[in-house]
Amino acid sequence: MKSTVVNLVCAVVQPIRLVWMLMFALSLSACTTTSLVISAAGLATDTSITWAIAKHVHQKITEGDPLPCIQLNSVQRALAERCGDFVVGSIKAVDVEFAGFGVCPLSVAARDPQFWPVLTELMQKGARLQNCQQSPLVDLAQRHPCPDFQNASPASLRSITSLAQMDGRAVHHDVLRLLSCPSSRSAGLDRLIDRWMAQGQLPVGGLGFSPLSALHPDHLNSPLAMALQAQGHSVQAALAAQDGKLPSGFEAALRASHWQALDWWLERRPELARSVPPAKSTQLAWLPLARVLMPQFLERPDSQADMVNFLVARGASPLQVLPSDSSKTIQAYAVQLKSPVAGLMEQTASAQASAVVPAMTVLAKSGQP
Repeated sequence: MKSTVVNLVCAVVQPIRLVWMLMFALSLSACTTTSLVISAAGLATDTSITWAIAKHVHQKITEGDPLPCIQLNSVQRALAERCGDFVVGSIKAVDVEFAGFGVCPLSVAARDPQFWPVLTELMQKGARLQNCQQSPLVDLAQRHPCPDFQNASPASLRSITSLAQMDGRAVHHDVLRLLSCPSSRSAGLDRLIDRWMAQGQLPVGGLGFSPLSALHPDHLNSPLAMALQAQGHSVQAALAAQDGKLPSGFEAALRASHWQALDWWLERRPELARSVPPAKSTQLAWLPLARVLMPQFLERPDSQADMVNFLVARGASPLQVLPSDSSKTIQAYAVQLKSPVAGLMEQTASAQASAVVPAMTVLAKSGQP
């Protein structure tokens, strides 16, 4: 009878002791691998209850952690950076059909340049574009507006070209920005836009965006841009709402402090220096001079003073009233933001205010209203 009681006590105490030993071991290390559990369980493996408790504790502690690479299928493993470099030929066709991702594998591979070699093999093993909610190139453009195409392998460039040719959804505002950026032009991918135009895939009024707005600021003085205008694409349409997440063409030029592109826009619509019309009826107009004051708006913050002078020289004024607050001028907004160019704004505003008085005096003497 005594031995029976002792055995029952041990059966209860031993698993509890194992759990505490396991928790103590885990507290000493960031490691939560199965091997640690096995080591702890090895101290008391005379009952299946002990091992079951150990496995349960491990599952709770590692709940939500990524699966070990060995438990992933070939597609999941190829698209997991933590599993090491991709091995060409390692993807199984059956895994392509049942990859187990929340999004299609082509999108996962296309949107990250490090996985472009995987993209090539996915396409060879039968990955289908119709399984993707949107063009994989849209995913790429919205994550990397101008990736390093120049260092991509020829096979990767061919795969990207195939995605542009096989998927009509690739004719998109953000993809045109991607394909017309400097890196893309260096790799020759901008020829895809020329092909779309030649094939009638950039019709006037038949798109959810303006190709002129979509073009990268560097590409506005290109033969393609001139051909688009000759076809009937207008700057007015380029200021309307665009089906894309990347900024409109004028805003992109403003963000990049791209002086040549800004001149291109202002030569055609000089009033943009003072105010940009709303893209939608539910929005307000926005003032470029106020927009460049916003922290992190300019890609080159060191160009802020030059940008203020550039816009003022073309008609902007710190005395303009904000559309969202009629009681506040751009100059007051600069002071509120404690902008580095607040002093420059004040000097410019004073100079413009001083110039108004003599002009009004001359008009009064001449009898003009």
